Amino acid sequence: LSEPGLNLRVVQLFRDPRAVHNSRLKAKQALLRESIQVLRSRHRAEPRGPPRPRGPPGPLPPGLLGAGRAPPPQHRAEFFLGGALEVICQAWLRDLLLARRAPSGLRHRYTQLRYEDLVREPRAQLRRLLRFAGLPVPPAMEAFVVNMTRGEAYSSERPFLISARDAREAVHAWRERLSRQQVRQVEAACSEAMSLLAY
Repeated sequence: LSEPGLNLRVVQLFRDPRAVHNSRLKAKQALLRESIQVLRSRHRAEPRGPPRPRGPPGPLPPGLLGAGRAPPPQHRAEFFLGGALEVICQAWLRDLLLARRAPSGLRHRYTQLRYEDLVREPRAQLRRLLRFAGLPVPPAMEAFVVNMTRGEAYSSERPFLISARDAREAVHAWRERLSRQQVRQVEAACSEAMSLLAY
């Protein structure tokens, strides 16, 4: 970002962690391997100490992770998904704090976009992003963004399907699907990032 000859802009997309967790739970078996990789990335980023044994991560910290206890076999996927979300929220927090502390010369190259804002105001957010990138707003792109966020229906059974659907329903679907305990766990694990993102 600090290279003067490089005209680079970074747009970081965020989504309410409760909604992220809800979507990931619906595809938990498909995301099991990815969740384990995310957890391993945490271990690679930590300071090196004595070599760790290979295999799945050991007991994990509290929060989404079941107070550090090993998961019962039937909840293995949910255990790793919760741990991965905690790692994701920690990465978001690092990014948010880094962006706030960046020199003013770099801050104009970075912007954030909340998924919920894009869904509520697709045209306004598209214009803001393209203005940030120094690009014109083609009418066809505006129509595409509105179509993709205002489709005829919302399918909660296929959360990662890319199609025109009513994304406004997806924004709050977690309220009906997550238990109070799951919501509390996500909020505890992601509280700092959620606060900075005004969730």
